[in-house]
Amino acid sequence: MYNKINDQQEKTGSGDERAGKARTVQIDGVTLHLSHPDDVPMKWVGLPELKQQLLASWIVLDKEDYPLNPRLLGKPGVGKTTLAYSTARELGKEVYIFQATMDTRPEDLLVTPVIDSNQAIKYVASPVVTAMIRGGVIILDEGNRMSEKSWASLAPLLDNRRYIESIVAGIKIKAHPDFRFVATMNDDASTFEIPEYIHSRLQPQIYIDFPERDDELLILKENLPFLEIKILEYVVDFLQKAHRKDERYTVRDGINIARYAGKLMKSRKLPQKVALRRATLQILGDEASIYAPL
Repeated sequence: MYNKINDQQEKTGSGDERAGKARTVQIDGVTLHLSHPDDVPMKWVGLPELKQQLLASWIVLDKEDYPLNPRLLGKPGVGKTTLAYSTARELGKEVYIFQATMDTRPEDLLVTPVIDSNQAIKYVASPVVTAMIRGGVIILDEGNRMSEKSWASLAPLLDNRRYIESIVAGIKIKAHPDFRFVATMNDDASTFEIPEYIHSRLQPQIYIDFPERDDELLILKENLPFLEIKILEYVVDFLQKAHRKDERYTVRDGINIARYAGKLMKSRKLPQKVALRRATLQILGDEASIYAPL
């Protein structure tokens, strides 16, 4: 099945891609319009061990072996997507991100029919299917916000069959040998329970916890090189106090606090500490005041 897909690879070349034209492939007589990879400024500056765990899950040991489908678990904002994206980019692969929601349908994950300008049906491959065909990496972001019905459509992709079936387009698509899958999942109460038959296909689990102080400061420096170190240290101290109390505040919140404080200092001419405290309360609410120095 794979060879048949590979033999009918893209009709448009790299020049067309640079010109922004649609990429297409034909599978069993059906033309699929492919998605474009994501190109975002993400760099992982957390624990190298987490990256090594992810890379290990994607290794293939033998021609009879196949890669695992890891899930990255942690509170919102701890860098799960950043870890997945930067690791995949280090492998030189195209990376596709699919944002899962409660409204995600099976056809959203696979192939969607749309009406083109000529009133003809056009089949559009999702980022998941495009990554399968191209041998890229798909990041299924916040996967546990998705319903069981949608997960069921991915079941044959996540075991040794490594294919999907599109009822809409009437075709079966087998994944390229270089295709890799990773799901990120938030460790909070606003998510669905993953069905057991899917849960067993999403292994291993890689848990991303709040970073230590030095690592958190490095992350802030990487993302906010234009801000004074005292601003970043204030934010790290705030976050570390909150982490010790198991609050939900993450480094993403810290980045927003620091950025907004810098803007308040520039536009309103506020003193640094005043701007930082105001930014903290406006972004996180009054309940954050117990961790924000006066």
